[in-house]
Amino acid sequence: MFRPGPKNLITDVAGLGVGHADAAAAKTGVTVLRCAAAWNAAVDVRGGAPGLRETEVLAPENLVGRVHALVLAGGSVFGLAAADGVAAALSAEGIGLNLRPGTHAIPIVPAAVLHDLSNGGDKAWGAAPPYRELGVSALRAAGADFAQGCAGAGYGAMAGLSKGGIGSASLDLGDGLVVGALVAVNAVGSVFMPDGRTYWAWPFELQAEFGGAGAPREPVDASDPAPAQSRLQQLGRLQAGANTTLAVVACTADLATVECKRVAMMAHDGIARAVRPAHTPFDGDTVFALASAAVGGSGRQQRPALIARLGSAGADCVARAIARAVHHAR
Repeated sequence: MFRPGPKNLITDVAGLGVGHADAAAAKTGVTVLRCAAAWNAAVDVRGGAPGLRETEVLAPENLVGRVHALVLAGGSVFGLAAADGVAAALSAEGIGLNLRPGTHAIPIVPAAVLHDLSNGGDKAWGAAPPYRELGVSALRAAGADFAQGCAGAGYGAMAGLSKGGIGSASLDLGDGLVVGALVAVNAVGSVFMPDGRTYWAWPFELQAEFGGAGAPREPVDASDPAPAQSRLQQLGRLQAGANTTLAVVACTADLATVECKRVAMMAHDGIARAVRPAHTPFDGDTVFALASAAVGGSGRQQRPALIARLGSAGADCVARAIARAVHHAR
């Protein structure tokens, strides 16, 4: 039987560090994932209102297909500036692509943002939003241990009508293969079944990681595609880009960028398992996939099976991480 890694965090994938920086008065924040080297990566977007930076560099047909860091941020379009701070700080360390001797290192730092501008925090920042500095602070804080719940990019997030936040989970598949996920949950949909207490993700829970409440105590009518705990009935909240689930899935396998793309696509199923409804026109649901290459590749005929296994595990980790985000935020 499979079990989580030692920390049950995405950082069970060795070489990955996670850091948060919060702006408490503004009810917003930034989360940075820092890779030990340039890792192959890909991204898949299923929400109808994404906010993104530098994601086309991860398209399999394009040149680079690798990242040095990833940024998740609140602040909608303003939050994208967090990646500027991270890129500048990494370049100052000499980390990035070196196209010509004596020129600046060029870090690849894709980013995705969620909308927390209407959560009641003090957003009177004028022409100086705080996200660039928050990005630098989150990068400096990156390590193997990090907070879940109300932290970083999830500081001011909502999940349906409940408090959203940051969550993470991992799964050890044996033989050195480890898969982990980190999410920032700000979904329009609900993580709870109509009873208001049972997580949609309950069948995937391991070791009581989000409270151990288990299955519904009474039969639950799951026929409503827009349950009351979602925000679909609150039309004032339904603005493009106002809601999002951002996820990062990492693994220790040696995957090409195009293989990371398939893992990211499969991992979106974890959002659909844990949030109802998911991938709406109002959400910016985005999944990144990273591969550390710590574990060597399998034979050509075995690779499709490996990728399928990793994608399935990634989806489970995403579902568990979503429930853990709300559990810790509450």
